[in-house]
Amino acid sequence: MRRLMSSLMAVRAALWAAIFMTVTVAVSRADDWPEIRGKGRLGEWNETGILDKFPEGGLKVLWRTPIRAGYSGPAVADGRVFVLDYVETQRPRGTERAVALDQKTGKILWTREWPVDYRGISWPVGPRATPTVDGDRVYVAGADGKLLCLNVANGDVIWKKDYVTDYGADRLKWAFDWGFASSPIVDGGRLICLVGGRPDAKVVAFDKMTGREIWRALSSDSDLGVAQPIIITAGGSRQLIIWYPGAVASLDPITGKTYWEQPYKVGASMTVAMPVQSGAQLFFTTFYNGPLMLTLDQTKPAATVLWKGQSDSEIQTDGLHAVITTPVIIGDCIYGLCSYGQFRCLRAKTGERVWESQAVTRERARWASGLIVRNGDRLFINNDRGELIIVKPDADGYHEISRTNLIKPTSPPQNRRELVDVNWSHPAYANRHIYARNDEEIICASLAADGT
Repeated sequence: MRRLMSSLMAVRAALWAAIFMTVTVAVSRADDWPEIRGKGRLGEWNETGILDKFPEGGLKVLWRTPIRAGYSGPAVADGRVFVLDYVETQRPRGTERAVALDQKTGKILWTREWPVDYRGISWPVGPRATPTVDGDRVYVAGADGKLLCLNVANGDVIWKKDYVTDYGADRLKWAFDWGFASSPIVDGGRLICLVGGRPDAKVVAFDKMTGREIWRALSSDSDLGVAQPIIITAGGSRQLIIWYPGAVASLDPITGKTYWEQPYKVGASMTVAMPVQSGAQLFFTTFYNGPLMLTLDQTKPAATVLWKGQSDSEIQTDGLHAVITTPVIIGDCIYGLCSYGQFRCLRAKTGERVWESQAVTRERARWASGLIVRNGDRLFINNDRGELIIVKPDADGYHEISRTNLIKPTSPPQNRRELVDVNWSHPAYANRHIYARNDEEIICASLAADGT
């Protein structure tokens, strides 16, 4: 009997230990950042155990690795960091490269290179699109239209496409050539890309495993723009949102069928900031033509205009005229950065400006920008001066909690700035760390409360 009781107690102890370990692993599980602005492209970082303020001496940099130039932000998944870069060989030609690094050490695990022609591309610094990681594959899109599906383990090419040679995309017909800047998005068995092809192949869905075309949609008679496709749920349907110069389109991501389109004037094809959904609201903002707020029908795939900014001026701005900053919506407040670096709060229901502050960017300069990610009740903002800032969003005004230098700005903005160069690359937040790049290096710094 005593032996039986001892056995039962041992079994119970083992069960409690297993439960404890399961809970501990669940609580401390690190989050990946597999695509632009994180999982779902939401700009939300949900890890806990994050520091409250930055150390006086700056963040602990765990590693730094030399890389080449580019705007492409890093993606982090399954112990690896993926990023794209570029080196000029004979202007305007050069070599783009996909780089995989060890997440813990920064050691380069593999690289994959391909030749490119940047002829006609404005701001020819390097690739724009952030890699998209899906299981054992990573999808990368270069600035001159090359799409590659690579094996995450070794960089081997599984399949590839060329938007120009395979689909007739013609950048010479664009009014503004920013290069191809849209990161592919994975939806089920599909890889959906902004291609700009003909006929009617502005958007193409490929079989993510083989590269076979599944569907194509939308005319390429207008510019392609630089928007990132997102998928939302509204009106009882999943909707693929494609924002291109001239309109916002909603498509069925499975078939490519158009649900609805809403005209939206966009100067200079600057569809840079990503759409933001908040319940039945879908918000857009662009540099010249300002904001647009749509109301999503809750019974069917449809949308109507709730309000729109009245200014087409980058200087006389009545709302939010963003350059690269995707805003956040919290309650009835929209927080974002305007055309000359003004951090603003707007009423989501009306577009009315509540307050503004120049504190985030420090200078009132054309295209002064930052990149915002939400972590709980705080905002982490990477301004284009290479600083990282923690802000507490509040309708009553600007509340800065902490600020630190993170990375050297190295990209030429083509206008006058206090620090000469800027940093316009999306960071990645994963494993309680921040991964950031410029045109010289990629770094990993700890944001963990315990400094690990």
